Amino acid sequence: MFDDDQDMTSIRDGIKSLCEIFPDKYWREKDRSRSYPEEFVKALSDHGYLGCLIPEEYGGSGQKLRAAAVILEEIHRSGGNGAACHAQMYIMGTLLRHGSEEQKKKYLPGIAEGSLRLQAFGVTEPGSGTDTLSLKTTARKNGDKFIINGQKVWTSRAEHSDLMLLLARTEDREKVKKRTEGLSVFIVDMRTALDNGLTVRPIRTMLNHATTEVFFDELEVPQENLVGEQGNGFRYIMDGMNAERILIASECIGDSRWFTAKSTGYANDRVVFDRPIGKNQGIQFPIAQAYAATEAAALMTEKAAILYEDGKRSGAEANMAKLLASEASWKAAEACMQTHGGFGFAEEYDVERKYRETRLYQIAPISTNLILSYIAEHVLGLPRSY
Repeated sequence: MFDDDQDMTSIRDGIKSLCEIFPDKYWREKDRSRSYPEEFVKALSDHGYLGCLIPEEYGGSGQKLRAAAVILEEIHRSGGNGAACHAQMYIMGTLLRHGSEEQKKKYLPGIAEGSLRLQAFGVTEPGSGTDTLSLKTTARKNGDKFIINGQKVWTSRAEHSDLMLLLARTEDREKVKKRTEGLSVFIVDMRTALDNGLTVRPIRTMLNHATTEVFFDELEVPQENLVGEQGNGFRYIMDGMNAERILIASECIGDSRWFTAKSTGYANDRVVFDRPIGKNQGIQFPIAQAYAATEAAALMTEKAAILYEDGKRSGAEANMAKLLASEASWKAAEACMQTHGGFGFAEEYDVERKYRETRLYQIAPISTNLILSYIAEHVLGLPRSY
């Protein structure tokens, strides 16, 4: 994507060089031990990549969303996993667009230089799942503070973040005119909150994703940490969610291109019955189909990113980009696994690791079915199904 842009090509080359320092062996060992890729994230921060969306006045490089898309695509294309740090990029939109000048001056320079990490996004709850408007975590005003009580789940990277962007209810559902009202966004300083009303518990999953559940018990958050206006938080996080879908789509495209390169390389080298298995159409066709699907998804992702950067409505395109890219990466993963046969299950080939990683995006950060419902209702004009 964006390869006709000289700046994007330069970023891609830089990421490619950096990723060479962290080969498949590095990611294999992190996956085996279920440990956080601290060295990789630090290297990204030190080179300024995680601050690419922060304006220059706050110490960042002031890049557009497409720069973040290229960074994440190339990480995944190299065999790595940008999920260790991608939230810092897509959460940033809420703070940049709706945060106060004081909040930006306080937090953005540290995030840009890497001394602060904004990696945790507290939205999903065990009881509501993707029905965000039904969340029950509350923020009760008490003088110049808010008192937070509740629980979040699938809050990834909470153990490796200094700050959390939290969505909580500041007004009862029964008292608001619209379901989208009554929710507010807060910046939680996890360094002081931990064990002072905030508890973090890791969740072990089928992939190395550093995810957690978090509990709030009378956690005090200063009023100045409220982002934007009280009650408008849902609208604020929606701004970031379109960026999230575009960036996740970019990761899926990177995964798909990794799988396809792995498939074609193995199919050319692997000889069975005195001929390369790549001669067989049963091997060729699934790889070719995945490749075509990936190129189509890349075009939609590029379109969505350009619309987002131009400040135009990009919800439909962002959702379709995520849908198409996640489907393409899963096709490529299936083709790669089938091409490798039994060796695809061997840890040393890295296929099974990437296979597990890319499967996540059929579900997160939004499921395929919810995207289809969105398209049906908001694009095609069909009746709301839920």
